Amino acid sequence: MISCRESTRLASLQLERKLSLWERVQFRFHLAFCVGCRRAEKQFAFMRQATSAWMSHKD
Repeated sequence: MISCRESTRLASLQLERKLSLWERVQFRFHLAFCVGCRRAEKQFAFMRQATSAWMSHKD
C-alpha cells in the first residue's frame, strides 16, 4: 500500500491531470483505509473549487 505522503501527492496531482490506472487503483485502495487522506482529498477539491469561484468573480 502507498504511504500517506504518496497519497497526498496523488490527490494533488489528480487536480492537474488524469491519473494512470495504476495510480488510481493505489490511491483509491489507500483512501479505503485512511480517513486522513480522504479528508485531504476533499480539502484539495474544495480549495480548487473556491479558487475557481474567486477567479471567476474577481473582475
